Amino acid sequence: MLKVENLHGYYGKSHVLHGVNFEVQPGEIVALLGRNGSGRSTTAKAIMGLVTWEGNISWKGQPLSGRKAYEIAHLGIGYVPENRDIFPKLTVHQNLLLGRKGSGQGSRWSFDDMYEMFPRLRERQHTEAGVLSGGEQQMLTLCRTLMGDPDLIIIDEPTEGLAPKIVELVGEYLQKLKARGISVLLIEQKLTIAMTISDRALVMGHGSIVFQGTPDSLRADADTRKEWLEV
Repeated sequence: MLKVENLHGYYGKSHVLHGVNFEVQPGEIVALLGRNGSGRSTTAKAIMGLVTWEGNISWKGQPLSGRKAYEIAHLGIGYVPENRDIFPKLTVHQNLLLGRKGSGQGSRWSFDDMYEMFPRLRERQHTEAGVLSGGEQQMLTLCRTLMGDPDLIIIDEPTEGLAPKIVELVGEYLQKLKARGISVLLIEQKLTIAMTISDRALVMGHGSIVFQGTPDSLRADADTRKEWLEV
């Protein structure tokens, strides 16, 4: 589905990614783990065409090189950035409407789906998004991305700064995506949620993948956790 081969990423003259290789299969949750500065967010931005990169990235057999971010989104890859990027002066419902793909006909997701999944958004659907709590804004960003009906959703640190109950809710939400056949590339620092819901775990260090395997194999690999994950 998504295939990344020998990916090198840059910010200006700064060489951040050094030959990254991995795949995401249909209906799979893959956790991309690592410390801050390891290259996880840069990998996501490279896939979305938001940074300069070299190598090969393909989506359902189509190369992504040279495509704009909106073109990549139209191909079926959704992206939830770490900073959430809501439209603060628009209401919750208007934010969701902006995320909708075309008329919404034939989509797997509807407004009712979003409000059923996160009842708090239904309660606040006519409220300006800028006054929502951090957790509510995260819910809104996730739902707005889903309204575009992606087959893969890349989520960067969805639980950052959230209360434990909201973190648990986000985990349930991601499992619901998998149940509907949507693949997830989850960039996360909280090992508990990542290891609980993911099918495979990737660990990044110094701009490269230093580990690939199941969550159980990562739990058993104390050396990898100590060197690349634990503080």
